[in-house]
Amino acid sequence: MRLLIAFLLITSSCFAQQRPNIIYIMSDDHDADAISAYNKKFIKTPNIDRLAKEGSLFSRNFVSNSICGPVRATLITGQHSHKNGMKDNRTRFDSSKLTMPKIFQQNGYQTAIVGKWHLHSYPTGFDYWKILPGQGLYVEPRIISMQGDTSTYHGYATDVITDEAIKWLDNRDMTKPFVLHIHHKAPHRYFLAPLKYIQEFHNKTFPEPSTLYLDTAGHGTAWNLQTMSILHNMKLCSDLKIDPSYLKDIPELKPDSIDIVYYNSIFNRIPEPDRSAIKKIYEERGKLLQQLKPKGKELLKYKYQWYIQDYLACVASVDENVGRVLDYTDKNKLTNNTLVIYTGDQGMYLGENGWFDKRWMYDVSMQAPMLMRWPGKIKPGSVNTNMTQTIDYAPTMLDAAGIKVPDFMQGLSLVPSMTGKQKVIPRHNLYYHFYEYGADHTVLQHLGVRGERYKLIYFYPVNEWELYDLKTDPQEQKNLIKSAAHQKIMAQMKNELLKLRNQYDDHEKAGELN
Repeated sequence: MRLLIAFLLITSSCFAQQRPNIIYIMSDDHDADAISAYNKKFIKTPNIDRLAKEGSLFSRNFVSNSICGPVRATLITGQHSHKNGMKDNRTRFDSSKLTMPKIFQQNGYQTAIVGKWHLHSYPTGFDYWKILPGQGLYVEPRIISMQGDTSTYHGYATDVITDEAIKWLDNRDMTKPFVLHIHHKAPHRYFLAPLKYIQEFHNKTFPEPSTLYLDTAGHGTAWNLQTMSILHNMKLCSDLKIDPSYLKDIPELKPDSIDIVYYNSIFNRIPEPDRSAIKKIYEERGKLLQQLKPKGKELLKYKYQWYIQDYLACVASVDENVGRVLDYTDKNKLTNNTLVIYTGDQGMYLGENGWFDKRWMYDVSMQAPMLMRWPGKIKPGSVNTNMTQTIDYAPTMLDAAGIKVPDFMQGLSLVPSMTGKQKVIPRHNLYYHFYEYGADHTVLQHLGVRGERYKLIYFYPVNEWELYDLKTDPQEQKNLIKSAAHQKIMAQMKNELLKLRNQYDDHEKAGELN
């Protein structure tokens, strides 16, 4: 009997090793330009870059609704927002749905998630979970355990999330393959990094995007309504950590009471001596504003640099912790049988058009970084140029584990493309639909289609169309909707939009499309 039990345990362990483990790491608002494997002008991210060097970089990966909660719902369902029910950040996700982690459980995998969840309902389909309430906090974060209690954890959120993920790895059932999701809060607004990275980045100067000082008045209604301007909408105290006392005597820069409350709540969570050291660094910004009292473009110049310094300092901490996870897989001999995926939940405006945040269908926010490493399956140093999308994440992970992809999932498995068995995936147009207007940043609802060369966007509350040639105008500045030479393209793209809308069964009312 003992011999039989030993044989069964060994057989079970060997079978588990034949099925790949999956570690999926998602950061929040991490733009591809802030990863040196994509763009070297901002920051060095050697650990995230390892995934590109030892695996594959996806150069055209996109979301279908550029906002935090809906992306997470798409991740676990493989469905567009109108199908999974999570159209905006205010909706409660229906946790009774069949999701990717539940399917992994049904097929013998152990599943875990640590970090940002942001779907309002508690996670289901995970054998283990620890999540941040809402957006979470950068310092001394509160974490909800699967027992339902909320505790404060000492330290910086990115470090704490990684600590808890590694603890789970240490204590998991070693006889089963696993799926582990690590979801970071960083580099989400309000950007606050650990002291060592604030010290590293606060004196650096970064290149300005060519459209930083763009006059957006000549664009459509959506551009005129938006409230995501670095100059006009980024807060000096809460966003840029400037002590209100430096601004109280400058009428045009004087902060409102809410901004001051946020500032104090951020700094009150930072333990000493780091709090005083960080405040001392940010004093330089306050003294400069008090002395120069800059306005207009001059003020935008400073605000942009301070924004990028703080944002990239947060990214540096994410990269450090990705390195900790990769080192763990090496040390524990998991690397060769583990698919590691790194993504941001969407893109992020780093000053383009003078903006911050996301939401738009324009490529800056629609595109998200994605890198994968799977030794023996993915060719090291490869670049995947297919147009991929968030609806593909769940089918890809399931297929990688040899699990049948359910019919309700609307995405494609990327495994044939990743492993070189299929050069071009059978899709040449992507569908997009953004719903959340009555909330932060005032971006109008819109839907559209992104093709290989052209993009068509429809802002249906105001019945305005935009058409862009992504080859000649990659920054999407020239709307061709009234160009006589592009009316045939317009008609073709509108037809593609209608086809995709029917294919994905999206019946949301949308102006003249109905």
